[in-house]
Amino acid sequence: KHPHTDHPTTRPAQGATKTMAEAKSPVHKKQKGSGPNHEKLLILDAGAQYAKVIDRKVRELMVESIIKPLDMSAEEIRAGGYKAIIISGGPQSVYGAEAPKYDPKLFEVGLPILGICYGMQLINYIHKGKVEKKGTREDGQFDINIDNKSALFTGLGEKSRVLLTHGDSVTEVAPGFKTIATSPSGIVAGIEDAKRQVYGVQFHPEVDLSLEGMAMLKNYLINVCGFKGDFTPASREEEAIKEIREQVGDNNVLVLVSGGVDSAVCAALLMKAIGKERIYAIHVDHGFMRQDESKTVVTALKDIGLDLTVLSVEQKFLKATTKVNEKETPTLEECIRPEWKRKIIGDTFMVVSEEAIRNFKLDESNVLLAQGTLRPDLIESASTVVSTNAQVIKTHHNDTALVRKLRDMGRIIEPLKDYHKDEVRELGKSLGLPEKLVWRHPFPGPGLAIRILCADKPYDISDEEVKKTAEELQKYNKDGIYATLLPTRSVGVQGDARSYKQLCALSTDKETPDWEALFELAREIPKKVHNVNRVVFVFGKPIKESHLKTITKTLLCRETCDQLRAADAIVTENLIKNNLVRKLAQLPVILFPCDFGIEGGRGIAIRTFITNDFMTGIPATPNKHIPAKVLNTMNEEILKNVKGVSRVCYDLTSKPPATTEWE
Repeated sequence: KHPHTDHPTTRPAQGATKTMAEAKSPVHKKQKGSGPNHEKLLILDAGAQYAKVIDRKVRELMVESIIKPLDMSAEEIRAGGYKAIIISGGPQSVYGAEAPKYDPKLFEVGLPILGICYGMQLINYIHKGKVEKKGTREDGQFDINIDNKSALFTGLGEKSRVLLTHGDSVTEVAPGFKTIATSPSGIVAGIEDAKRQVYGVQFHPEVDLSLEGMAMLKNYLINVCGFKGDFTPASREEEAIKEIREQVGDNNVLVLVSGGVDSAVCAALLMKAIGKERIYAIHVDHGFMRQDESKTVVTALKDIGLDLTVLSVEQKFLKATTKVNEKETPTLEECIRPEWKRKIIGDTFMVVSEEAIRNFKLDESNVLLAQGTLRPDLIESASTVVSTNAQVIKTHHNDTALVRKLRDMGRIIEPLKDYHKDEVRELGKSLGLPEKLVWRHPFPGPGLAIRILCADKPYDISDEEVKKTAEELQKYNKDGIYATLLPTRSVGVQGDARSYKQLCALSTDKETPDWEALFELAREIPKKVHNVNRVVFVFGKPIKESHLKTITKTLLCRETCDQLRAADAIVTENLIKNNLVRKLAQLPVILFPCDFGIEGGRGIAIRTFITNDFMTGIPATPNKHIPAKVLNTMNEEILKNVKGVSRVCYDLTSKPPATTEWE
């Protein structure tokens, strides 16, 4: 019998002898076909982090889209019966040795083509225009000038706010094309050959930060290409349930429940698809949970009828190692490198899962592992489920090498892998999950472990680079605001590639911060100062040094976890008290090693995040999205109640150039 129900399991225990990775796949994956009666758009992926967002936005406009790698042959394109093409962005240079391959005959198939970012540069380059690296990157939101006589911009004004993220630029427009958009600095932001229906934009119309992007995509798909907009797929819930039943067959399912929205919806879907009798739901308490998180998780899932087994395995995680490139890593409690931390955590999740199966006395050859993996997780991990071209921004704990091996063998079921966060919330509501669960802020599976930045030395760049970068920042000292280089680095995404760069702190001698000026500097600094990808405001007295030099050695241990847990609880309590949970998509709280001149001290960062697609987003503006007095209360209570915190910071950076999480 199932250990926590009175119902018999489908298959009796048989004493497993194989690991999940060794066990033979019990099912065959079915490839999803596309509907034969719908017009299809082809998305050629050049390695963009946003390729799947393009796909999702196109689906919103009721057009069926298929993602294929950029090197798809012209012959295959013709045979596929596509009506039009979009070429995505990508991190490479069109003239570089690492540029993704393509079929030059692509431009001879006679279909309308829209190139986005790298796609525009490729169009221009192929048609004998010039693409070069300029001294200034453009990363962030800009008000570009547009020619609204172009079919692409029909119905729009003369300016439009868009997301630009590129280092290379079109410096000479190809013969036969004309410029239809320019950035504030005069860089070409759009081109067209209207006669051949070939268009290019340097910005990303598919993301929320391009405010009129959907109107532009609609102009292209409906007005230029002539799509009917008749692609109305069956209920996503029905499709997901059908896929679960096909993949699971008669097998049992082990589901890892973190307590966040994704894993909860995954568990609820599984329960509806195959019944709870064959579901073994476990919650792994690895020691990196938020305050009272595990208790909350158990209660929330019990309310929807699913019993949960809690595994308390803090020491197992802290002592765990893994292999990277065939070499053993340090233990998690001694590990500093962010990617290694994530890989150790991801692989230890798998080890714990296998032990759970053995403890349940199940036959591993008849058990699948279920995960609430979302599409953005796979995109940011550069998973081949999405694309072979995307660059790694960060390794998600549920998309490690071991997970990929299990996935290839059909041992993992991921019913939400085609969903984005906003779609998961809608699915959760349709499944009858309570509002408080559906609207929980996302919390990563590795928990606080990736919100504690570990370090044993101040800077990873040379003394010369530190001095140079600090000097570059000094020109932003004005109107009572001071810019300071901090001995801390965080992960970002610039030009579709990962960047690990330094942190810049802004502080002020004014009693009330000038938030508008601070946000303007946060947009400007990462564009001009190439060693910086994230900017924070430091509450309290101004920091007038050009750069800080010391840190407190920081590793994963009970002390650092308790520090962050306490600060996170204060932030969460203030959010709930002021009815702000629904106004923010996410609010990570981060512990980082900068001591701000106080020996043994550390910094706490508050990272508000507003987004719909979780691929791009902006921080909350004080007194617009969140009352400044609430932030001041958070700062005061953290400094008063959390031992060892030197200063509290507020993250001012959008995504891109910074990611949601700091690590």
